[in-house]
Amino acid sequence: MLIDTYGRVATDLRVSLTDRCNLRCTYCMPEEGLQWLAKPDLLTDDEIVRLIRIAVTSLGIEEVRFTGGEPLLRPGLVGIVQRVAALEPRPQMSLTTNGIGLRRTAPALREAGLDRVNVSLDTLRPEVFKALTRRDRHRDVLDGLYAAREAGLTPVKVNSVLMPGLNDDEAPDLLAWAVEHDYELRFIEQMPLDAQHGWKREGMITAGDILASLRTRFELTPEGEEKRGSAPAERWLVDGGPHVVGVIASVTRPFCSACDRTRLTADGQIRTCLFATEETDLRGALRSGADDEEIARIWKQAMWGKKAGAGLDDPSFVQPDRPMSAIGG
Repeated sequence: MLIDTYGRVATDLRVSLTDRCNLRCTYCMPEEGLQWLAKPDLLTDDEIVRLIRIAVTSLGIEEVRFTGGEPLLRPGLVGIVQRVAALEPRPQMSLTTNGIGLRRTAPALREAGLDRVNVSLDTLRPEVFKALTRRDRHRDVLDGLYAAREAGLTPVKVNSVLMPGLNDDEAPDLLAWAVEHDYELRFIEQMPLDAQHGWKREGMITAGDILASLRTRFELTPEGEEKRGSAPAERWLVDGGPHVVGVIASVTRPFCSACDRTRLTADGQIRTCLFATEETDLRGALRSGADDEEIARIWKQAMWGKKAGAGLDDPSFVQPDRPMSAIGG
């Protein structure tokens, strides 16, 4: 069991498969990209599967989320999913993606055992998408969403970040579109995980702003804390249901007290929090011949030292050196 000194138990593992991405979102990385990890520094497919196996069979992990960078860029992705699906007990498996390439891979991922996907899409306007991502791939994301739904990777969740002066007026339109296409929309407050450290609390679009905008067109009824559990998103029924919309308010309404996550970076580091500045090395233990029990012990020790909260409301907060693309959102 992965338990910390505050009594929180981690049952959800986020696995970054690569730091690379084929978009250049303004809130994540500079236009020229980043210095990517060298191939020898990345975990191999076998190492990833072994660590997930230890987490599932020895440490109580029940859900595995594959992230990046962009996980669809990982050549061995389908094989990794297939091998994790064969574990006993079998964890629930999901994938967070920008949707580019999903039209091609969705059927194979579903056949391999993937349960569902989260797709990032911040705008319905192609020109705004190009400004936000610095790539002209809007149509590819829409096609990927459709393919995921048709393949049965449901519920298909859509993650949107609103940025001042770009798409901050789109919340109602995004929700109307999501309801029409049977996607579950979730808005995420912009977080301080950009490589260029340009994030500022002042002027960011908050959960309150998002809800006020949505209520100009929809009736929203809180789903309640009992249904939320440890999920990061607060959810509301849209016009009485059955459709829902979520808001992940990491900055203004932190949910650290209910956090049940542990994170594995693409180069084999354990992070107990998305905003942590410390990491624990599992890759070194793997490659030095440590057995499963020793790796589990190191992982437990790392989790035991998890801090009470992310500290975003602390004036002394220090932004992590790694951008979101290297951590796995």
